[in-house]
Amino acid sequence: MNMAAPEHHASRKLQMTSRIPVRWGDMDAYGHVNNTIYFRYCEQTRVEWLEQAGSLVHPDNPVAPVIINASCTFLIPINYPATVIVRMYAGEPGRSSVMTWYELSVEGDDRIYAEGASKVVWTDPRTGKSVPLPDEIRVKVS
Repeated sequence: MNMAAPEHHASRKLQMTSRIPVRWGDMDAYGHVNNTIYFRYCEQTRVEWLEQAGSLVHPDNPVAPVIINASCTFLIPINYPATVIVRMYAGEPGRSSVMTWYELSVEGDDRIYAEGASKVVWTDPRTGKSVPLPDEIRVKVS
C-alpha cells in the first residue's frame, strides 16, 4: 500500500478534518503520544465523518461500517500539550468498501507527524457479510 501524502493523489478527496486535544494520559513512558492513540485519533475522525454522512455507527443499524485493516507510519512524535489535526481522505468507492487515508499534524505546525490508512467495509451485522456501499457514502466519496 502506498503511504505517500494523500494530497499527491488525485483520486483521494478530503472528507473530514478533526481537531483533537492531546490528553495527558495519551502519552507513554517516553513522554510522547503512544502509538495506539494515533489509531484512536483516526477512528474518531472516521466516526465523525460517518455520522456527518448519515451512516451512523449504532448497534441497531441494519448496515454497519467496519475496518478490515489499519496502518500508521509514525514520522514525528507528538507531545502534550498539543491539538492534533486529523485530515481524512477517501478514494474511489468499491462495491461495499472505500479506502481512507489520514494525515496527522499538530495545530500551528504544517509538518505531517503521521500518515495512516484503513479500508472501511459495510456489512450486515446479523450475517457478517459485506453489503453494497450506502448511497450517501458513495455520493460523498465520488
